[in-house]
Amino acid sequence: MNLNNDKRIVMTLDGGGTNFRFIAIRGAQPLNQTVTMASHGHDLDRCLANIISGFTQLKESCPEPPVAISFAFPGPADYPNGIIGDLYNLPGFRGGVALGPMLEDKFGIPAFINNDGDLFVYGEAIAGLLPYVNGLLEQAGSPKRYHNLFGVTLGTGFGGGIVRNGELFLGDNSMAGEVWLLRNRLDPESNAEEGASIRAVQRVYAAQAGIPVEQAPEPKRICEIGLGEAQGNQAAAREAFRQLGVVVGDALGNALTLVDGLAVIGGGIAGASPLFLPALIEELNSNYTGHTGKTYRRLASPAFNLEDPAQLEKFLKGDTRQVLVPGGTRQIKYDPLQRLGVGMSRLGTSQAVAIGACAFALNRLNHE
Repeated sequence: MNLNNDKRIVMTLDGGGTNFRFIAIRGAQPLNQTVTMASHGHDLDRCLANIISGFTQLKESCPEPPVAISFAFPGPADYPNGIIGDLYNLPGFRGGVALGPMLEDKFGIPAFINNDGDLFVYGEAIAGLLPYVNGLLEQAGSPKRYHNLFGVTLGTGFGGGIVRNGELFLGDNSMAGEVWLLRNRLDPESNAEEGASIRAVQRVYAAQAGIPVEQAPEPKRICEIGLGEAQGNQAAAREAFRQLGVVVGDALGNALTLVDGLAVIGGGIAGASPLFLPALIEELNSNYTGHTGKTYRRLASPAFNLEDPAQLEKFLKGDTRQVLVPGGTRQIKYDPLQRLGVGMSRLGTSQAVAIGACAFALNRLNHE
């Protein structure tokens, strides 16, 4: 979907447990400064009042009336019907709240709600990593193009989403791409989120450094320690992110086996990619060992780190050759090298979510 020439305005919201961030989007670009409101997750009345206030302020700043509201909100939820369920970070919603219909009644325009992981990947598929990589392939003269994208967000939790041929794949219960529930590679009795989140980095750092977990710094600080930019236990910091890379790599391996496309990573921990991407790619390119001792690839296709210039060059070059069409003289380009690529967000997580939310709303309006 090409948003650049679409002049319709969509009001978006990135909803979190602490703050709500509102922004209006037109033509894949923000129209105004982000409006930030406290979420008041334990008080439903105050929470709903701030949601209404945020969208009201946003609407007043728009140069023309918006055509829809579209935003990311945590689950569980009946997203198609706009009903929010029993949220952990926003307990005021427990019991079920018809948030979408409430906003439609208040503002008189359609309201769409989705998971933030889904909308992040949708934004990156429309205006982020997916078109970026396909553009590089075109410049390199490669016939290879990608149409499918799996993405994850690393932060307080471990979210995910799937885009196939330009369409967001939601599942029958709006629960597709729930990567956090995959098994934890390093602790099989727990889920992947316990090894791929802020608390995971802090827990491993504390254990490696021999300090109580309560004394562990924030992941940004741990990243700086690991890169040698701040004082602290560098070995512990590097090990914390190495383990995160292994867990995320294993989860991506399971997902990419089914999706067979590119993978994009965003979220608050994404800035530490130099510390975890090597371990992640190593995990993707690891081997299984059969009962006879024979080894075979974890993935059918090799995975490349798109943030590493040398690996990116090999990825773009592929194995392109000319093959002759039987019975004639015509030749066509052929690249037999099957390959996957993993890269970081090209938009930033919040902007990707906003663009994904805008695109989802406009796509729905076009179909309806």
